[in-house]
Formats: sequence, C-alpha cells, structure tokens
Amino acid sequence: MSDANTQIKETVTGNDVVLFMKGTSQMPQCGFSSKVAGVLNYMGVDYQDVNVLADDGIRQGIKEFSDWPTIPQLYVKGEFIGGCDIITEMTLSGELDTLFDENDVAYNKEAADTIRSHNS
Repeated sequence: MSDANTQIKETVTGNDVVLFMKGTSQMPQCGFSSKVAGVLNYMGVDYQDVNVLADDGIRQGIKEFSDWPTIPQLYVKGEFIGGCDIITEMTLSGELDTLFDENDVAYNKEAADTIRSHNS
C-alpha cells in the first residue's frame, strides 16, 4: 500500500486540483463522479483526473489517505475538500468560487453563476 500512498501524495501535491473518480473527466463511470467532473468541466477548471477503477491500490489507498470512505474525492492545492455532496453544496453556496479564488485556481465565474442560477 505504500506505493499507492506515495503515488497519491505525489499526485495531490504535484497538481493544483485533483479529482479521484470512477472513470475519467471525459468518461465518468458513476453518477457522483460525473456530477463533480461536470461541475469542474463546466467551470473550466484545469484539473488532474485519477481513475480509481484502473488501480485497486489507488482505489483503496485514497480512502485511507483522506480518511473518507467514498469516491469521488476532490483535492485543491494538496488539501482534501470533499466528495460529491460537499462539492455540490460548495458550488451552490459560492464557497467553491472562494476556495478557487483563495488558491489562485482559474475558473469561469460566469459558468459558476450559471450553475447557481439554474439550481436556485
């Protein structure tokens, strides 16, 4: 498991935004992963996707790394942010915008506003 842990640590510290998900950003393999990837894609966020279905060590290791039992998992600047429900809530409240602003992560503010206006 140490190899997976090292790989996970290098991935989250080596990329500004990382989404551990089932499938890929262009081909999600579950509804929750699809929802988070869809938000990030729509907002134009440049992020690294990691398909946990491709590696059982990563799939289990990420749960232990974050002490969070479910996938997807979003990391920003090395910090675990949350899963689908948390990212959805943060998107709708504007907290995700604030998080991106505070961490100098580029995103499309108009797209974020559009998501909120369609869900209010």
